[in-house]
Amino acid sequence: MTKKLTWIIWGLSASCLSAPVIASALESALGTNGIDALKLHQAPYNLIGRKIAIGQVEIGRPGMFGWDKAVSKNRAISLAGVFLRNGPAKSNSGVDPHAYNVAGVMVSQDKALPGIAPGARLYSSAVGSTKSMGQPEECLSAQHIALQNGGNVRAINFSFGEPLSRDPRPEAILDGNALLTLCVDWSSRVHDVLYAIAGNQGKGGIPIPTDNFNGMNVAFSSRRGGVFNKVDVANLAGANQGVSGRLAGREFNLGSRRAISLVAPGNNIPLLNPDGKLNKVTGTSFAAPQVTATVALLQEFADRQIRTKQPHWSIDSRHHQVMKAVLLNSADKIQDSGDGLRLGMSRTLIDKQNQNWLDSDAYKDPKIPLDAQMGAGHLNTFRAYQQLSAGQWQPSAMVPAIGWDYHKVDVGASVDYVLAKPLKQGGFVAVTLSWDRLVELNDKNKNQQYDVGENFRDRGLNNLDLYLVKADAQSDAGAICSSISQIDSVEHIFCPIPATGNYKIRVQFRQKLNEATQSYSLAWWSVPIN
Repeated sequence: MTKKLTWIIWGLSASCLSAPVIASALESALGTNGIDALKLHQAPYNLIGRKIAIGQVEIGRPGMFGWDKAVSKNRAISLAGVFLRNGPAKSNSGVDPHAYNVAGVMVSQDKALPGIAPGARLYSSAVGSTKSMGQPEECLSAQHIALQNGGNVRAINFSFGEPLSRDPRPEAILDGNALLTLCVDWSSRVHDVLYAIAGNQGKGGIPIPTDNFNGMNVAFSSRRGGVFNKVDVANLAGANQGVSGRLAGREFNLGSRRAISLVAPGNNIPLLNPDGKLNKVTGTSFAAPQVTATVALLQEFADRQIRTKQPHWSIDSRHHQVMKAVLLNSADKIQDSGDGLRLGMSRTLIDKQNQNWLDSDAYKDPKIPLDAQMGAGHLNTFRAYQQLSAGQWQPSAMVPAIGWDYHKVDVGASVDYVLAKPLKQGGFVAVTLSWDRLVELNDKNKNQQYDVGENFRDRGLNNLDLYLVKADAQSDAGAICSSISQIDSVEHIFCPIPATGNYKIRVQFRQKLNEATQSYSLAWWSVPIN
C-alpha cells in the first residue's frame, strides 16, 4: 500500500512563517472565523476535553515523547497510547509526520498552536504500510482503538481511506458493503463511538469507507475574506455536478445517498511537524479531526453536567447518534442578520459553484436531507455546545425551543415533540434525526470481537421520517416541513415558519428492514415568541 494512495492530503509544504502569523492563522481556523472552538477553552466554559478518550487510525502514527526519537525535541503532543494495529507500537517505527499533524489538530498543547481538545486522551494506531495490509487490518486497528480506555472512547478519527482499486470484491462500488465500511458501521453501534472520516477528494481517491451510514464524512473549507465559508475546490464535486456514469458508484455513493455530513476548515492550516518546525497543510485530513476533537469538548461538558446531577441530563448524551445529531443540527448554513431568525448562524457557507444552502436541492426537496457538497453545513463548535447545553427533553412533556433527545420508536408508530412556546413567523427551524444501519459481526469463534478472516452481515436500514406539523395536527398530511429520504440514516429539516403558532416535531417509523423498535437521536433549534 503506497502512502500516496491512502493519505488524504494535498499541498503539504514546510513553511517559514513567524509564530505570530501562524498563531493568527490558527486563530482563524479554531477561532470565530473558523469553528469557534477557542472560546470554549476560556472561562466560564473551561472545556479542553479533560479525561475524554478519542482515537486515531492511520497508515502511520504520531511520535510519542520518550518513545520515539523523531519527537525528542518536541513535547507539544501528549498521547495516551500508540499501537501497531492491535498490538503495542515499536519504538521509532511507523512514525509519520502526517499522523502527527492530524494528532496536533486534536490534542496539541503548544501555546501558539493549541489543539481543539488539548486535555483529551488520544489513542493512535498505525495500520502499517506493507503491501499485505488492507481492510481487515484496518478494521482490527479501529476495533483496538475503540476498546481503549476501558472501552470508553467517544470518537475515532480516520484521516485515511482505501481506494476501490484495492477492494477484493469483483466490480467493487461504493454500496456500503466494503469490509471496512461495514466495520465502521458495526463498531459505531457496538462500541458506541462516533467515527469522523475524511471525505473523498479527487478522482481515483480514497472513497472507502465514505459510504458508511453511522459515522460522519467531513469535507473541507477555505477562507474568503479571512472567514472559512467556502467548500474548497479540491473536494470532489457532488453527484449533481454532472457526474458521468463511470464515476457514479466508484467515486460517489451508489444511488442518490449523500456522502458529506459536515464541512470544516482544511485549507492552509498551520501545524507543528514532529521536529517542532511549523508547517502549513491542506486537505480533508485536517478537517475530520476538528470534528473528532469537538466531540471531546462536548463530552467533557456532558460528563460535567451528569456528574453534578443537572436536570435534563443523562448518560444518553454519550451516544454517537446524539453527537451526530447535535453536530449536524448546529452547523452554519446562512448568516443570521442579527434578528435571530436564522438561529444566530455565523456565516453563509457556499459550495464550489458559489451557491448557498437555500439554492440547494437539499433545501427544496424533502427526499434529500443533506447537500452533496456541504452536508448539513459548516462545523461550529460553539453552536454545537449551545445545542447540547440545552439538555435532553423527552416527548412525554412539552419541550423548549432548543434541545435534544435519545429515544425509541416502534414500527408503524410516531413520536411527537410538542414545542412549549409558539414559533415566530419567518424564524427558521433546524431539526436533525439520526439512527443506525444495523450491521452484525459473523463471529465465527464467538469471542465477541472482529478477527481477521471474519466478516459482517448488513441487516439494512430502517426507514424513519421527520416532520414539522401544527401542534393540533393528527396526521402528517399537512406538514409544514418534512424530511422523508428512503435511503439515508439522517433526516434533516431547515425551513422558515410560515405563520406564528404552535408546532410539534414528529418522528415516524415508516418501514422496517431489521428490528421492530428503532433507537434514534433528535436535535432541534427554533425561534420562539418571547
